[in-house]
Amino acid sequence: MGILDALLGNASETNAQEIQVELSQLLAPGEEVRNAYAVIRDLLVFTTKRLILVDKQGVTGKKREYLSLPYRSIERFSMETTGHFDLDAELKIWVRGQTEPISKTFRNDKNIYDVYRALSQFAV
Repeated sequence: MGILDALLGNASETNAQEIQVELSQLLAPGEEVRNAYAVIRDLLVFTTKRLILVDKQGVTGKKREYLSLPYRSIERFSMETTGHFDLDAELKIWVRGQTEPISKTFRNDKNIYDVYRALSQFAV
């Protein structure tokens, strides 16, 4: 992922092996990272068991919040693509037990389709 893409909020696929090593302390025995996407500094990580949302906080990004969503708890998801004047695409994920969806914004980004496809594959 280029620096310009990161600053603009464009998602890009990230090396799954690198994320496997980075999240090794969080992963269950036998759990493997299948796909990972970086959006600005945050990550959407698809493993064999769950979706992990990594929210990097603070100036350095050293502080992180990890949200683990078992695929069985994802009830539905939607995607809103960009338009001529609206350059933001949005992904929404509804989780069982929550009334409001988890929302991620992508700026003028074609990779939202890849993330949506991964959700379609894993959250069945």
